[in-house]
Amino acid sequence: MRALLQRVTQASCTVEGTQTGACGHGLVVFLGVGPDDNEAVAQRLWNKIYGLRMFDDKGGKTNLSLHEVGGEALIVSQFTLYADCRRGRRPSLNGAAAPTLAMRLYDFFCDLAEADLGHAHVGRGVFGADMEVSLTNDGPFTIWLDTDELTSSRH
Repeated sequence: MRALLQRVTQASCTVEGTQTGACGHGLVVFLGVGPDDNEAVAQRLWNKIYGLRMFDDKGGKTNLSLHEVGGEALIVSQFTLYADCRRGRRPSLNGAAAPTLAMRLYDFFCDLAEADLGHAHVGRGVFGADMEVSLTNDGPFTIWLDTDELTSSRH
């Protein structure tokens, strides 16, 4: 799985003029699913995000996690995180998981977030929809995570 995290002061997702999800101070998680991913990978990625120290303490140091600041999350599926731009000018999107697997793991990941943060503190995009995401990046502070690069022994 791949995740692009953006620390935000607020964010929202709209589909066909209707807001489908939003969050206040916290993270926008753009989430991509690969063909070999499963629930254990999703759990590992969520655990990493939940505990990642991306928020400032009283001294201005990034020592606090989403959990520690009482933050919220907006989670948006984004298969284009698996785009391959090595050849030509048109990205190949063949590296992403099939929609059935991707939707199942996206929902599972969102459920994990809701279990830890509380249902009211997690906004969702709409899987497979043409979405408009609006956010105010805080910092800016953006982190890229790829579960292929995370080892369970160190993280």
